[in-house]
Amino acid sequence: MDIGASANLEVVDKFCYLGDMLSVDGDADAAVEARIHIEWNKFRQLVPLLTNRDISLIRRGRLYSSCVRSSMLHGSETWPVRKENKVALQRAEMRMVRWMCNVKVEDRVPSKELRERLGIFKLSGMSM
Repeated sequence: MDIGASANLEVVDKFCYLGDMLSVDGDADAAVEARIHIEWNKFRQLVPLLTNRDISLIRRGRLYSSCVRSSMLHGSETWPVRKENKVALQRAEMRMVRWMCNVKVEDRVPSKELRERLGIFKLSGMSM
């Protein structure tokens, strides 16, 4: 059966396949952008728990890691990640970490210290 003769196919630059964004140029920019968006949606759903001062920072860190961070990194082992992608993921994560710890950038608390408070450590694959 000759599909090419009877079907009109749309040419696109990027598309979603199995929940991951694929782009024609083969980079991970679209996937990283989509995952950061998903990460923020998950974070906003959990803000009442992640910012609740009655819940310990360690428990908030565990909740963040299991629900938010895991949704951000889903499928990342297949991404051809560049430095810019790592920086974008790290920035998004640190904004959330600071929010959970109720710390502003102006407070100049090192990222490493905030991660330790939450029990969140650098990701080995993404070297965040």
